[in-house]
Amino acid sequence: MQMQSGCSTVLTLFPLKSVTESFAKVIHGLSVGHLTDQVIQRSKRMILDTLGVGFLGTSTEVFHKVSEYSKIYSSNMSSTVWGRPDLRLPPTYAAFVNGVAIHSMDFDDTWHPATHPSGAVLPVLMALSEALPPSPKFSGLDLLLAFNVGIEVQGRLMHFSKEANDIPKRFHPPSVVGTLGSAAAASKILGLSMTKCQEALAIAVSHAGAPMANAATQTKPLHIGNAARHGLEAVFLAMLGLQGNKRVLDLETGFGAFYTNYSPKVLPNLDSHTWLLDQQDVAFKRFPAHLATHWVADAAVSVRKHLVTDRALLPVDHIERIVLRIPEVQYVNRPFPDSEHEARHSFQYVACTTLLDGGITVPSFYERQIHRPQVRELLGKVELEHPQDNLPSFNTLYCEISVTLKDGATFTECADTFYGHWRKPLSQEDLQEKFRANASRMLSCDTVERLIERVESLEDLEDCSVLIALLKGPSPPKMMSKSI
Repeated sequence: MQMQSGCSTVLTLFPLKSVTESFAKVIHGLSVGHLTDQVIQRSKRMILDTLGVGFLGTSTEVFHKVSEYSKIYSSNMSSTVWGRPDLRLPPTYAAFVNGVAIHSMDFDDTWHPATHPSGAVLPVLMALSEALPPSPKFSGLDLLLAFNVGIEVQGRLMHFSKEANDIPKRFHPPSVVGTLGSAAAASKILGLSMTKCQEALAIAVSHAGAPMANAATQTKPLHIGNAARHGLEAVFLAMLGLQGNKRVLDLETGFGAFYTNYSPKVLPNLDSHTWLLDQQDVAFKRFPAHLATHWVADAAVSVRKHLVTDRALLPVDHIERIVLRIPEVQYVNRPFPDSEHEARHSFQYVACTTLLDGGITVPSFYERQIHRPQVRELLGKVELEHPQDNLPSFNTLYCEISVTLKDGATFTECADTFYGHWRKPLSQEDLQEKFRANASRMLSCDTVERLIERVESLEDLEDCSVLIALLKGPSPPKMMSKSI
């Protein structure tokens, strides 16, 4: 706006609406009518896959440790720990424990820019749907809307940084954007006002963040569990009137503290809203390990065909060396992994195990498999190269494997897109088979099939309690534990 002052012109600029305010407006204002058919279909696949890997994760040591720890908390509200009908926890801790289960094997979905979007959001919505009063009922569409709000907030935040396009080096993304996605989803399903949504985001930022140093340890799954729990806690605190910086997403000293080149933008108005999930699908893993290792596995399967005679791999001592041409990702460079978590984050281990066995499965990461003499011998033959054009991005990376034999013969194969990547998505049949394989470890075959049916028709479900009831499962066998 221009104002005349004598012979000079004075410019008075109206302040731009804050980025944080625009996020709160989107969280509060999005409705079921904004959902598209493709977003509904893609998010149902994400929900089914996340439930499956969550059930599988309840068999892990890290899940058992955090569930034992969480038993010290109690409340007059409680929610189900998936697959454990004998264990109920306050909603925040049910979300925490189920979030840990989802990521305990690094088997959950992955997006671009790099993060695991579903694990921080779905446990929160399941816990709240069960713990809150039965009236009003939450429908399947309510669940789908809140879930997609939580996914959308994560994606928008990731697009504010060029650094986020690469596989992370400093902070584990789900511990950062996942915490705000959790807060956004909870804010939506609880019907918070726009002001309270803004406060919840501000509080959530102070709960966010976990360093990459804990990758490949039992602590990494806590990043997802904490994101779920802390986002929900932020919402509860906002509902009680706790206040934070209302421009927390606008500032380099706010959410920008997690990124060196943070450049936030005000979100579009609701009438022109488009979903990032409409534009960019997620990747679903076929085996439980860091996503980058899936390119390695596909390339190793291809090169193995040159090394097999009469259905058996050539003797290991016939192999002179193995060269992996991959991006430089230090926390997935583990020449001699000693634990299941290190093996899941090892280019070398996935390559050698695939060459030996022809593929990777859940048991591939058992201790006895990791320490096989043949595996250790092959690991000693692996060399890494980092071509300049092979950037550390899940959208562009490739893996080339060359195996040289003692007689001088060299066989080379390359993988630029693995089956399960968003460019080559799993079929619905294969996604369901993955769910069956994972969930059937805790649930009856009948319950597994009923869950598939419920999620497939989630948009028609009038009451989510029908879905929640299927998540409890039978009582597991007794496990040895240390009391707190």
